[in-house]
Amino acid sequence: MRVGILTGGGDCPGLNAVIRAVVRKAERHYGDEVIGFRDGWRGVVDNQWIPLDVESCRGLLPRGGTVLGTSRHTPFSLPDGMAAATKTMRTLALDALIAIGGEGTLSCACEMSDRGFDVVGIPKTIDNDVGMTERTFGFDTAITVATDAIDRLHTTAESHERVIFVEVMGRNVGHIATWAGIAGGAAFILVPEEPFDLDDLCAALLRRQRRGRFASIVVVAEGARPRPGTFEVAEPPVDAYGHKRLGGIANVIAAEVEARTGLETRVTILGHVQRGGTPTPSDRVLATRFGVAAIDAVHDGAFGQMVALRNGAIERVCLRDATAKLKPVSDDLLDVARTFFS
Repeated sequence: MRVGILTGGGDCPGLNAVIRAVVRKAERHYGDEVIGFRDGWRGVVDNQWIPLDVESCRGLLPRGGTVLGTSRHTPFSLPDGMAAATKTMRTLALDALIAIGGEGTLSCACEMSDRGFDVVGIPKTIDNDVGMTERTFGFDTAITVATDAIDRLHTTAESHERVIFVEVMGRNVGHIATWAGIAGGAAFILVPEEPFDLDDLCAALLRRQRRGRFASIVVVAEGARPRPGTFEVAEPPVDAYGHKRLGGIANVIAAEVEARTGLETRVTILGHVQRGGTPTPSDRVLATRFGVAAIDAVHDGAFGQMVALRNGAIERVCLRDATAKLKPVSDDLLDVARTFFS
């Protein structure tokens, strides 16, 4: 078979491990030819690709980012994109396409599948918000980086008796904030799933001060927002893809907390450092399992499906179901976090 592969959306630790796994199983086990599209779906539209083989994938396992490049473009967002993508697929005589990405990339893969393309999806996002899978690769690396930062910030917060706000990624869900906040011993965690009340946060921080606990770490997901009617926050600008350009909500909250309480505050925004660098061993293994499972799915003709981690095993789920809605942080895990809010 001749199989194409692409990486779309934001970069993520573990992408290269997936590419390596797909190529290794495809070439050595099935005798397939694999090509990699440049810059996600954009490469399909523009017919930009490179050949991939076992030799060219050596050394990719620990390497961060994606050697194929990535973008947020889809055939549906580009002029004549569908016609161009269709022409590319036919010209290259591809038997199947493996799309690695998050909500946007996989939603496009679902639409392409509905239009008759033979597509298999692999879930990728540090936010861990793709439905129908327990975990996505890249998430473990992100929370490891965030937890390490929180551990380091504890010592400086305690030395200066400050409140430090740590902003992490999490546009619509707060998995990174919740997991890293619990692992790092944060005093409070603010997530998109639960709008916060600034008065309640200020009162809680002052109670900690009265008990002689001056240092507090507050982990804030970039998509966290106040409860309606309690505190006004300006709407963020929108990018070319219709996504809100988030980042900086921790600065707004910290300034308001300091003004209301008199407590000294500082802000650390981790930003893209959460995406970069080498993947953790856990992410390398999960990415490898997904890659092997995806090429197996191609040979089984399991198109319109996504490989997923469910109950510790790799299974196949319908792309339509996986992209129907984002996966929020569970109430059970939020309850665990609240145990330590005081």
